[in-house]
Amino acid sequence: MTFFLKLTEAIASRQSLLITGLDPNPEMLHTWNRSRGGGTGSFLSQARRWIKAVIEATADHVCAVKPSLGFYQALGAVGIDLLREVRELVPPDLPLILDAKHADLNSASALAHYLFHDLGVDAVSLSPLAGQDIAAPFLLHTDRAVVVTCHSSSPAARVLQHHPDESDPFYLRVVRECQLWATPEQLLLEVGTSDPRILERVRAAAPEHVLILRSLWGREERLEALLQAGLTSAADGLRLPLPQNLRGEEGLAEGAAALKRQISAVRERVIAARSPAADRCDLWLPQPAAVPPSAEQSAPEDPSAEPPSAALSADPAADPLAALIVDLFDIGCLLFGDYVQASGAVFSYYIDLRRIISDPNLFHRVLHTYSELLQGLTFDRIAGIPYGSLPTATGLSLQLHKPLIYPRKEVKAHGARRQIEGDFREGETVVVVDDILITGGSVLDGIAKLASSGLVVRDVVVFIDHGGQARQRLAEAGYRTHAVLDIGRITAVLLAAGRLTSEQAVQLGAQA
Repeated sequence: MTFFLKLTEAIASRQSLLITGLDPNPEMLHTWNRSRGGGTGSFLSQARRWIKAVIEATADHVCAVKPSLGFYQALGAVGIDLLREVRELVPPDLPLILDAKHADLNSASALAHYLFHDLGVDAVSLSPLAGQDIAAPFLLHTDRAVVVTCHSSSPAARVLQHHPDESDPFYLRVVRECQLWATPEQLLLEVGTSDPRILERVRAAAPEHVLILRSLWGREERLEALLQAGLTSAADGLRLPLPQNLRGEEGLAEGAAALKRQISAVRERVIAARSPAADRCDLWLPQPAAVPPSAEQSAPEDPSAEPPSAALSADPAADPLAALIVDLFDIGCLLFGDYVQASGAVFSYYIDLRRIISDPNLFHRVLHTYSELLQGLTFDRIAGIPYGSLPTATGLSLQLHKPLIYPRKEVKAHGARRQIEGDFREGETVVVVDDILITGGSVLDGIAKLASSGLVVRDVVVFIDHGGQARQRLAEAGYRTHAVLDIGRITAVLLAAGRLTSEQAVQLGAQA
């Protein structure tokens, strides 16, 4: 799993933009341990107790953990051992960002390998003054990320960072330059400031990159101003550290949870203020609704048979894809009304997965669900069925490092007149990717074109299996179908989440 996807899933599962700093400050540690009756132990034992307590108290309320390398290096060899303990204590689904501020070109390659592969961190912060060369050895590790420091909160740094003047300060030139080094998925920006005006200028210069705020606020009333300045129009793209004083107090878990709720309230106001009414999706309010009773179902032996819905046989709230299903609904992927399908049938609802591509975070999460299915299959190339699944197939090709081809919907009457776009060799195995399986007609048409060009198709992977006879139709033609979701699972989760009325749930079930 890439760093960006890991971070995105941590945000979604914990509903938090907060990051836990993990720096064992001696003065703070002494006070913290003394208040708990442990002030007489060695500094190392005090640090271990504090680190373990902070991780346990905040793991459910933050989206990443961020220790500073310097604090641990200062302890010598035992400090590095302590950093290894941090890696073991941090939950594996929670990204570990090492604040290193590395800037030495000679040791960059060795350090990247050590930090990413030996120590197991997910991202590392760098100083940008050496230019792109400092980031390149770290960016070669494509499943990890770098955090470039573009502004420091140190007052003494102002003379350099704001040179020559405020019309084009040096820190903004750093922001513009480092965006050329990597994609937003692999490069984040760290902004040390408590001034919302500086954060606003960085956000304007880097509208697509994640910003990590270092010095959160001088006074708590600045929190909302900083959020307003740093959040994107989707109320995302900003990560905020837990205040240092909170990490040394009693009730850390409660304090982190309260701060998370405060930030969530601001995010809701940002969305309401920045989203035009015409572009907003009005949601059904939660209503009391009975969860469909669970039923004991055994896996079908017939490969063409409908797979049992996990959401119908278990608590939908425990469904690992429940948050994703609700998020897809909330951006308008499920619409009710009379809609004519490509097959000519009229349904009382319409599933529009094309909206996903305009939400990069959500799109990455969807791609990850596809990739989990694909990693269990054997194939040489990925083929997307035009036109709806081409963005998905492209994303999977980049993520899995597999070549992409696609059968044309209509053969060109000019040029090379190809019916298959992309490079391939006869006899290669192709996995077919589509967004939703309703009748199977478009998939079978695409497979026919691939087969006529000498390619072998064994597997079809779709995001949603609508149900009906499509799976059996493909099985009878000799193809295995793999689906991320089915209508029953989607219905159960949305009903339990209060997104559907009982009548709407019946509409979905009746035509599935």
